[in-house]
Amino acid sequence: MVCGCADNPTQPPSATAAHLDAVKFWETLATTRWNLRATDLLQGTASADLPLGVPAPPNGQAWASRMLTYLSLAQYRAALAASVPSASPASTNMPEIPLVSSAVAGASFTVLSSFFGARSELSEPVRQQILDYLKRTFDEDARAPGFIAAGDRIGRAVAEAVLAQAAVDRYLAVAIPPRPTEPGYWVPIPPTAATVRSLYGVKPFFLEPEAFPFVPESESGDFLRAPRPPDIGSQALRDAAAAVYAVVTVLPLELRAQQVEIARKWNKVAPAGPFTAGEWNRVADELIVSNQHNEANAARILAYANAAAFDAQIDCFATKFKYWLPRPSQVDARITPLLAFAIPNHPSYPSAHSCISSAFGAVLSHEFPSEREWLEDQVDEAGMSRVFAGIHYLFDIDAGHGVGERAAAKALAGSLK
Repeated sequence: MVCGCADNPTQPPSATAAHLDAVKFWETLATTRWNLRATDLLQGTASADLPLGVPAPPNGQAWASRMLTYLSLAQYRAALAASVPSASPASTNMPEIPLVSSAVAGASFTVLSSFFGARSELSEPVRQQILDYLKRTFDEDARAPGFIAAGDRIGRAVAEAVLAQAAVDRYLAVAIPPRPTEPGYWVPIPPTAATVRSLYGVKPFFLEPEAFPFVPESESGDFLRAPRPPDIGSQALRDAAAAVYAVVTVLPLELRAQQVEIARKWNKVAPAGPFTAGEWNRVADELIVSNQHNEANAARILAYANAAAFDAQIDCFATKFKYWLPRPSQVDARITPLLAFAIPNHPSYPSAHSCISSAFGAVLSHEFPSEREWLEDQVDEAGMSRVFAGIHYLFDIDAGHGVGERAAAKALAGSLK
């Protein structure tokens, strides 16, 4: 792990006049610029830069969140590494701020090239299009006044260490537990479809299970703390499904139309958006830029928010595969999910949308307390959007809040250095 001694590098008096007079590429923040490039790739729509588009990845929500987490982790550690005095030899009179931004750019290019280049399911023309786009946008950074090659080298070295960490995080390596065969438990739709596993069994950053490899049956440590949901086949579960039916058949029609609009707003599966994690990264980018944070702070905020959401998903799917709770429409046949929404092929409890959104919302509220009320409203809206779509119970949303907030608290008390 590469670490440094400062989260907030400042402009030293040694900066050259040429650097100060030039149009500085780092003033737009390499961190948020590359984060937005990553979420553009996740959205996958065709454009002048990406005429072939970018198909959604398998295990898309988890893949997106994992990629953004390691991207922001590499950015943060690169910013720290470029901030230490030894990174800027006195004989070069090298300004610290562009050195940090150059390191972030090098780290970002390296991580994104690795993640997208390793997507074996892509056709060769599409994969090459993505890699060409990343190289072209990196070259734009490198040609800008103030870019420092030494910072790029620092960032690439940090990124390689982060990619080595990602290679052993057990992504897709741990088998999900067998699905109960008794009547009433969740079943895939259609029955032959593969179960979406998300980040089940992946090594977390902050949450602490009792032992590795991940053992979901253990309730020690930080995992599986969500309240027990209603029992399979119980009247309480039927009542909960009936409550969802009441929500999706609400009158007047104008109110239902508002619910549908919210459901579609937060249905961020590509090409409608960059998945839930990607959308929250864009929210973070806007807050970082509007509050004029520097490069190191930008990288730190994104790293901790993404790591919290990453951990929340691990806990979320451990809980899903403990209870195997059916979706509301599998309990109450009167419920018809919105046509634009495929019922997610994993158990209902808790809501992954709510887990991710609550983790992000809690970290961002800590960093931007003046925006806390607005952020809490967005978290609530993102969670309720899944009830409005007819695919989650109300208690799924509440449990997701708890999972996300616990993950965020652990992240804010921990260290990614």
